[in-house]
Amino acid sequence: MKIIFFVNILLLTCFTGIAQSADSTWNHKKCAVVLTYDDAIAQHLDNAIPLLDSLQLKATFYITVNGAKDRINDWKKAAANGHELGNHTLYHPCMGGKGREWVNRNYDLNYYTVQRMVDEIKMTSIFLEALDGKKERTFAYTCGDMKVNDTAFMDLLKNDFVAARGVYPQMDSVMQANRYNINCYGVNGHSATEMKEWVKKAMDTHSLLVILFHGVGGGNGLNVSLNDHRELLNFLQQNQQQIWIAPMIDVAKFIKMKQEQKK
Repeated sequence: MKIIFFVNILLLTCFTGIAQSADSTWNHKKCAVVLTYDDAIAQHLDNAIPLLDSLQLKATFYITVNGAKDRINDWKKAAANGHELGNHTLYHPCMGGKGREWVNRNYDLNYYTVQRMVDEIKMTSIFLEALDGKKERTFAYTCGDMKVNDTAFMDLLKNDFVAARGVYPQMDSVMQANRYNINCYGVNGHSATEMKEWVKKAMDTHSLLVILFHGVGGGNGLNVSLNDHRELLNFLQQNQQQIWIAPMIDVAKFIKMKQEQKK
């Protein structure tokens, strides 16, 4: 009986250690959640940021200069309140073509050179530094497009960015995450229930969940309602003991540290 008792104690200790290790994967939490908002639209300033601030949650706003130029002081205030201003290019260029007839030819990547793309991205970082005084930054691919004329332009910019966010809907572990193509779940009319299921899955699998918002109560065809957005953020705030909620820059630096420790 004593042998069985000690074996059970040993097994319990092992399983407890595994659980504690898994729970501490993300800055001593079960998972990490990064809230990202693209395109510097007015509803981010008017609807998203006041709610985030009221709940003391910090997010990443991927800024296009063309979108931010009319409310520069408001974006400065957002940065001063601890939100990350990420680079989302000067004019949001995308690959035009079938299904993307809305792309302005002047900002169609089919007509860009790699150098033009790199120059515009670097200029955006200069603009953002003028707003927040920071040099470390993350990037988000416009429309998820990563190439100009078959050239992966981020290969020329890795010294400029800690990480870059893509658009593929997948959750990754610390060691699986590709810092220059971080996956995310895009919101397009999703309910709070659906989004909370993403969070619960991240907790269960000890993964990174990045959520991408465009419209928040309007401002873009890819929209989330104010009620669903509020319910999700309240859920995150209520579960902060288990969820690490932080801007992309902080999570990306954590991933870099963990991955370098394993080399």
